[in-house]
Amino acid sequence: MTTTPPLQPTLWRTCRVLANRTRLRILRLLVAESPQTVSAVALRLQLPLPVASQSLRALEARGFLTAQRAGRCVRYRLSTSATGAARELLAPLQSVFRRGRSPVDSLFRLSTAFTHPRRIQIFKVLQRLAATPDQVQAATGISGPALWRHLGKLHARGFVRGRDGIYSATRPREAFGRALARLARG
Repeated sequence: MTTTPPLQPTLWRTCRVLANRTRLRILRLLVAESPQTVSAVALRLQLPLPVASQSLRALEARGFLTAQRAGRCVRYRLSTSATGAARELLAPLQSVFRRGRSPVDSLFRLSTAFTHPRRIQIFKVLQRLAATPDQVQAATGISGPALWRHLGKLHARGFVRGRDGIYSATRPREAFGRALARLARG
């Protein structure tokens, strides 16, 4: 079995933060009206204060938000100096929130494609060449059942297609999906 180092930990961790409807609703609010205090976010979205606070901190930790503290008051705004995955994803996120229909559901669906490092590994293999599941398994060392689960998720999210037993990476239609695919390629 092939041992490979974890791939793109920043991407899969970032996607795990984004694959949460509450955090996406918070981002949508901050795209529309920024800055917001923790209390204002909790009130506007009808969230318990600890949930709002924890969600805002998670988004800040991944680089999507910046916090300005004044005593006990903390105001959050979209980051203007984001780095890494957040830098690549902020503009497409804002675009989806401003123009998209059902933006939270759409972003949630796309974000869940890369919430596991194995899916990134599979996607990278299929970016290089179209392959059978056996070839992907040989290249990644992922067990058969796990490979099928991850392929199914990538297929359902529009990042992979299969035809006649051959799988390949696709180019997502949405700008946010294309940004995720670029980050997954590395």
